[in-house]
Amino acid sequence: MQTHIQFVSQTSKSLQFLPSIHDHHQTLNLNRYHNAAALAFSPKRRSLTLRTTNVSAMTSNSSLSDHANGFLDHHDFDRFAEVGNKLADAAGEVIRKYFRKKIDILQKEDLSPVTIADQAAEEAMVSIIIENLPSHAIFGEEQGWRCKEKFADYVWVLDPIDGTKSFITGKPLFGTLIALLYKGKPILGIIDQPILRERWVGISGKRTTLNGQEVSTRTCTKLSQAYFRYTTSPHLFSGVAEEAFVRVRNKVKVPLYGCDCYAYALLASGFVDLVIESGLKPYDFLSLIPVIEGAGGVITDWKGHQLHWEASSDSHPTSFNVVAAGDKQIHQQALDSLQWQ
Repeated sequence: MQTHIQFVSQTSKSLQFLPSIHDHHQTLNLNRYHNAAALAFSPKRRSLTLRTTNVSAMTSNSSLSDHANGFLDHHDFDRFAEVGNKLADAAGEVIRKYFRKKIDILQKEDLSPVTIADQAAEEAMVSIIIENLPSHAIFGEEQGWRCKEKFADYVWVLDPIDGTKSFITGKPLFGTLIALLYKGKPILGIIDQPILRERWVGISGKRTTLNGQEVSTRTCTKLSQAYFRYTTSPHLFSGVAEEAFVRVRNKVKVPLYGCDCYAYALLASGFVDLVIESGLKPYDFLSLIPVIEGAGGVITDWKGHQLHWEASSDSHPTSFNVVAAGDKQIHQQALDSLQWQ
């Protein structure tokens, strides 16, 4: 494990990889991210040089100007999915450029690591949303809310690298998470693994796909037969949450660890029966909901309640306990074992 070499305040402009665009007077000209000249990284200087240009400010989406009476048809979903795939393509190109390269690792206020790849991948996605859907708001893990208005009907929630610790240690099981919320509900979710080039896409009302092929969860009716059961790390649980986790762990056939968001992708494809995690942020799980539900699975909090988070300029990413299962019976048995009050 590499040592974190610098402490940086997440709320400070000293997160120096990229200039802030919260004021929207200056945004990054990453619309042509395929041009290598747009992103130039110097190993000697350990810095990112970005060419910037002024673009028009993002507009409000306080009314359903894009959709009469708020009705979403297939064309809307197709358009959103097209943009979502462009975002994953852009992020993947940036991430592959830095994977298993010697780059600086900074530390945010919450002690989680962040790299130039996280920051540049998010900016590449932001640029595409601004260009293609300027009325939509954005909430990214690295830079938070991006919209002139406090609220928006459409909000893209982005996690450029879910599993930065895996990324910096060279393990290709992290992922880019992309969610589109419509009035708070995830209607599009993407899990993209840019190194393995695997992409799960979930769209409301449609079957989840992996690289264009439909996938589904598998049937497993008994917790004792849940042969694969994932969580990122047992060390992420503490106190009563750890006790609840242990109750489930002791009942499954084989507990396994690691994978970050990739575990949920494996669940959607029918290779994993159950995933339980504690302390996830909204950008960690919102994209998972359409993917898992579209594959026939279930994902809730530890009480069985629907996962929900309102994105706005005043929103703070709070922590959630998440349980996902490929089979409804396994999901209920897990809830019963967690005994979460």
